[in-house]
Amino acid sequence: MRLILALVALLPLPALADSTRSIVDEHILPGFAALAETTQTLQNTAAETCTRGDPLNTAYNAAFDAWITVSHLRFGPTEQEDRAFALAFWPDSRGATPKALSRLIANADPVAETADTYAEVSIAARGFFALEFLLYDAAFADQGDADYRCQLIQTITADIAAVSDAMQQDWQNDYAAKLIEPSADSPYRTPAEATQELFKALNTGLQFTSENRLGRPLGTFDKPRPNRAEARRSARSLRHVELSLTSLKSLALALAADAPDIQEKLDQRFTKAIDVAARVDDPSFAGVADPGTRIKVEALQSAVESIRQAVALDLGPRLGVSVGFNALDGD
Repeated sequence: MRLILALVALLPLPALADSTRSIVDEHILPGFAALAETTQTLQNTAAETCTRGDPLNTAYNAAFDAWITVSHLRFGPTEQEDRAFALAFWPDSRGATPKALSRLIANADPVAETADTYAEVSIAARGFFALEFLLYDAAFADQGDADYRCQLIQTITADIAAVSDAMQQDWQNDYAAKLIEPSADSPYRTPAEATQELFKALNTGLQFTSENRLGRPLGTFDKPRPNRAEARRSARSLRHVELSLTSLKSLALALAADAPDIQEKLDQRFTKAIDVAARVDDPSFAGVADPGTRIKVEALQSAVESIRQAVALDLGPRLGVSVGFNALDGD
C-alpha cells in the first residue's frame, strides 16, 4: 500500500493542461502585453524629451518594472535572437556596457541613427542597462556631443520597444498555443513537457534572484561587493528582488493549484520572503558592508533559498517534473 501511495504522489497532476492555460492567460500574456505597452510609452517619451529626469526616468522605471516581471520566462520568444540579453545584459562582469557606449559616443557612430541598424551593435550597448548608464551615471552626463547622446537614448528606447513588441507578438500569434496545446509538431509533445518548462522558469527565476541579485552584491563577509548590485545606479536593486518574488509567487501558486498543501506552504514562504525584503531599506544594496544591513540581505537570500527548497522537493515531485538544466547553466 505504501508503494502504491508513493507512486501516486510522483504522478503528474491530472489538470496540467488546465494549469498551463491559466498561467498563459493570466501570467504570461498580460505580462508581455504590459511590457510592450510600457516600452512603447518609453520610446514615445524619449522622442519628446531625452533630458535626464522626469518624465523620461518615470517611463524608464515603468518599462523596467514590466521586464523584471516577465524576465524569468526565458524560453520561446524571450530567448529567440537573444532577446532577453538585448533587453537586459547583466551580469556584466567585465564592464562591457560602459565601454561599448563610450566607443559609440566618442565616434558619434552613425549606427545609432535607427533602431534597425542599432540591433546589430554589441548586445552590451542595448537594453535597459545601457539606458541606465545614460540616464543615471554621472560619467555619461556630458560625455561627447549632446545631440548624439540624445539620439542614442532615443534609438535605444526604440530598440527596446521593438524587441518587446516582437516578443509580445510571438506569444500572441503562436507560442501561447504551442504551450497550451502540445503536439508532435510543437516544442512540447505532452502537457507534462509544458509543465516542465514552466517549472524550470520558476526555478530559474528563484536561482537568478538568490545567486545574482542578492549573491553578487553580498560577495563574502570579508569582501562584500555592493558595486556588483543589479541596477544600482537607478537604485532599483531591491525593487528587482521584490518584483521578481511577487511575479514568481503568482507562477508558483498557479503550478500548485491542484496541490493545496504545497500551495499553502509556498504561499507562506513567498510571503515571508517578501516581508523580509520590505524590511531591508537599502534600495541599491550599498550597505552590504555594514553588519546591520548585511544581515537583513542575508536573511532575504535565505528566505529565497527556502522557497527554492520547497519548489524542488515538494512541488516538482508532485508535478512529476524536475529542475533539470536551465538558462543559467550555460553550455
